[in-house]
Amino acid sequence: MANEKKPEKDIVQALRLLDERIKTAAARSGRSPESVVLMAVSKFHSLDDIMAAYHAGIRLFGENRVQEAEKKFGELELEGCSLHLIGHLQRNKAKKAVKLFDCIQSVNSMSLVEELAERSQEAGKVTDILLELHTAEDTKNGFPDADSLFAALERALGFASLRVRGLMTMAPFVQDKAAIRASFVACRKAYEKAKDLFKAENFDTLSMGMTNDFELAIEEGSTLLRIGSAIFGARL
Repeated sequence: MANEKKPEKDIVQALRLLDERIKTAAARSGRSPESVVLMAVSKFHSLDDIMAAYHAGIRLFGENRVQEAEKKFGELELEGCSLHLIGHLQRNKAKKAVKLFDCIQSVNSMSLVEELAERSQEAGKVTDILLELHTAEDTKNGFPDADSLFAALERALGFASLRVRGLMTMAPFVQDKAAIRASFVACRKAYEKAKDLFKAENFDTLSMGMTNDFELAIEEGSTLLRIGSAIFGARL
């Protein structure tokens, strides 16, 4: 169920508080806060909320489902904005996803790599992608291990219609900080090894961290946070 419209001033205040927490976590990690990009996850939230976030300075939005994103962003022209798909993508929706999204973060199989390459070539565009690594027992998606991910990465780098920008993962949704950190560490190590092995151009994105764990993600090297409820409020 979608949220009711959240007052614009509440979103502005939420972003201010979030910015402070990001800066604190970055400083604690010896990092510049400018090295961390904030994505507003707008799934289940209204166009009014999206516009409020846009007017507050957000220029990167994430959606989980192709159909919902198409309804909200299909005719919406927001100057300077990028839209990422962060949810599971079925191959039969790849054609539509390539046209709608600037980046598909949740690439989790060799077959999807090949499908996206074909659909991107048909569309005459280069699609940015991230490869998803499975690092948590309570999540289903992602390459099961680094070896299978590296094989897909090597394949993806062979397509002119794809640009592999990095990796993403979802940590377990638990209170155990050690388990969450272990998930982020595993993805960061795979990211660093991939950079060393393939030396791919534009391979610069490590998408880790959501509302409940983004400070740990920053400490472990995340360059892109996927934040929903800390900006828009919890879903009804």
